[in-house]
Amino acid sequence: MAGPSRRVGVVLFQLGGPDSPEAIEPFLYNLFCDPDIIDFPLARIGRKPLARLISATRARKVQHHYAAIGGCSPIRRFTELQARALEKELTSRGANARCFVAMRYWHPFAGEAIEQLRAAACDEIVLLPMYPQYSSTTTGSSLNEWTRLFHDDTPVHRVGSFYRHGMYLDAVKEKIDEALARFPVPERAEILFSAHGVPVSVIEKGDPYQRQIEETVEFLMGRGGWSNHYRLCYQSKVGAAKWLQPSLRQTLQQLAAEGVKELCVVPVAFVSDHVETLAEIDHEAREQAELLGITQFEMSAGLNDSPAFIKALAQIVVEAMQNAWAAPILEDVKLLRRGA
Repeated sequence: MAGPSRRVGVVLFQLGGPDSPEAIEPFLYNLFCDPDIIDFPLARIGRKPLARLISATRARKVQHHYAAIGGCSPIRRFTELQARALEKELTSRGANARCFVAMRYWHPFAGEAIEQLRAAACDEIVLLPMYPQYSSTTTGSSLNEWTRLFHDDTPVHRVGSFYRHGMYLDAVKEKIDEALARFPVPERAEILFSAHGVPVSVIEKGDPYQRQIEETVEFLMGRGGWSNHYRLCYQSKVGAAKWLQPSLRQTLQQLAAEGVKELCVVPVAFVSDHVETLAEIDHEAREQAELLGITQFEMSAGLNDSPAFIKALAQIVVEAMQNAWAAPILEDVKLLRRGA
């Protein structure tokens, strides 16, 4: 890795989230204005009016989710904690590193992170999307926005999907073990992996997200050595289009019909706690499970700034500097271009 005399800027990309109740609708408007999210014939003309309509409607539907967790999203706070901890870890390894946060749909935006990078006079940059699995709607969108805004000649290293990385898997395994330990008989609990869904049309265009989610589940089960029954579902569907199935709600109904009484939910596509975990799973899904007769419902905590996860991120950054992790994103891009 670069020595202490060469300053490395690490940019942590995340979705972002509203920092007040008033920010919910503009946050959603920014999301639905993203061409990597909403794309259709004549989209240049219709995207903004459609985004205004969807965001106004969706804001009313999700206000109770944010109200349940204090009125705003904690994702910025957790991502900034991750950035500070990662900077400290990299510094302890002898690197002259500075870490910055770039949110896709709310402050601090990528443009703000770029200004901070310039002020820090970084000699090299590592782009670190905080999405373990690659999707054009997450990693792809963040990197596209970066490309539109960043025009310096500073050397840039890009991290692609890191769901295969052993240290990342160990960090997730640690959280699952902690959750399972809360059951009287840990091996009796059903493990339900829940990932953020995407439209089926995105997958049909060659997006590798679904495959990488399924592989993540298999890697974790193999690494954990648990004998528990397990399954995978998807959550956070928006709109009328067909999304990946089965949904979290449908799966809870199926589990209850099968007589499952003890359930451990693992948010497998997320690296920090936010509205999808704290509200959709730990409040809404928990209430549904209780009504269905599931007697113990546990959710594994987000990775957030856990020491194991921060060490994993540091190692991923080091390997990106050594070009060991440049290949996955290139493979994903080639896959999308082939339309496989």
